[in-house]
Amino acid sequence: MSLIPKKGTVYVVDDDEAVRDSLQWLLEGKGYRVRCFDSAESFLSRYDAREVACLIVDIRMGGMTGLELQTRLIEAKSPLPIVFITGHGDVPMAVDSMKKGAMDFIQKPFKEDQLVSLVERMLDHAKDTFADYQLAVNRDALLSKLTLRESQVLERIVAGRLNKQIADDLGISIKTVEAHRANIMEKLSANTVADLLKIALGQNAPKT
Repeated sequence: MSLIPKKGTVYVVDDDEAVRDSLQWLLEGKGYRVRCFDSAESFLSRYDAREVACLIVDIRMGGMTGLELQTRLIEAKSPLPIVFITGHGDVPMAVDSMKKGAMDFIQKPFKEDQLVSLVERMLDHAKDTFADYQLAVNRDALLSKLTLRESQVLERIVAGRLNKQIADDLGISIKTVEAHRANIMEKLSANTVADLLKIALGQNAPKT
């Protein structure tokens, strides 16, 4: 049985200890698991992308800023929903952060009910996106097993090319193409071409 509250995990990243303590007290009182960090760098060293969670982060911090942390998470294709804590003068930056995918921002001093409502919304969003993220990670792990030549063959299978056409494209024999196809099917645990398409195309695969 998991000891993690069903409501989910909230990461708090702020270099102000009083803010961290206040958020932890508030959110744990509402049944959330809270993990606090005093810098973006320490958060990144401990963040587990496999966990359904959300992030509350101060937009201005010493070292890596909240905006820079958001950029790092975007580059890593993280599904983590983000809300920024801002001072009055940070609103233009917060608006810019939302254009990059942040869910919202809250101004200091923030209202408790507003914050809890945002956290609830973020975790609902996280549950929806986490499954897609895991599928993408698993897909990438499978595709990484292929050699360069196998990847080239798979690309052409997905494009609807026949074995003879693939052989002509790559300057190899049909028997070699067939051998590559068999290896691809085995490495990707695919039984049919439809299975291959689902793995290779991910969410863009045709619905059956």
